[in-house]
Amino acid sequence: MRDQMPWLWDLVDIVNSFLFRIRYGDKLDLVENVICSKDYFKCKSSDNFYVVPIRSVNSDDLVEFFACQPTESFRFFKPHGFDIKSIKKLQKNRAFLGYVVKDITKDKIAGYCFNRSFFHGKGFRGRMVDINYRGKGLGTTMNLLLNKVGFGIGLRLFETVSKDNVASYRSAISASSFRVIEELPHNELYLEIINDMKQNDNINKNLIGGG
Repeated sequence: MRDQMPWLWDLVDIVNSFLFRIRYGDKLDLVENVICSKDYFKCKSSDNFYVVPIRSVNSDDLVEFFACQPTESFRFFKPHGFDIKSIKKLQKNRAFLGYVVKDITKDKIAGYCFNRSFFHGKGFRGRMVDINYRGKGLGTTMNLLLNKVGFGIGLRLFETVSKDNVASYRSAISASSFRVIEELPHNELYLEIINDMKQNDNINKNLIGGG
């Protein structure tokens, strides 16, 4: 629908954004006050990083972030357009819960993550780590951040992940308990993220044969 009838997709986004804000706006404000505080990452990952909602980020900086990533980064990551027009639409969409993780020392975007959310109570996770910050655990940290936001306001969270995308696959299963809803073509899994990090550690391994 997004490609064939973009005007209808835009209309659905506008309506969803409006209804989502009515239903979840107050709870979201409370959760974002926590995750965007300067002290949040000091106990989660590193005091060199902090979280900023994408609506508070310069649009050009986001476009530059995506432009600087290697082509292979987009093989499994195609959630939206990456041009300035698409980014500005996302920044206005209050149901698109997007965040960047910024490096304090360099004032640079180190990672990008989002819950694409719907007023009926579902959210879909996605993330990208800057090529220069990979291997530092930011992918897993951003998954935990998205869980904090989504579960904190009462959403059910889902994600599609390819087992061929090793880094994303590992960060998805290490940060979250989950159940496999469906095995999709092209070695992809459709997951529901479970709001219980400890109780289901062993379930994950059984569901996918040890990961």
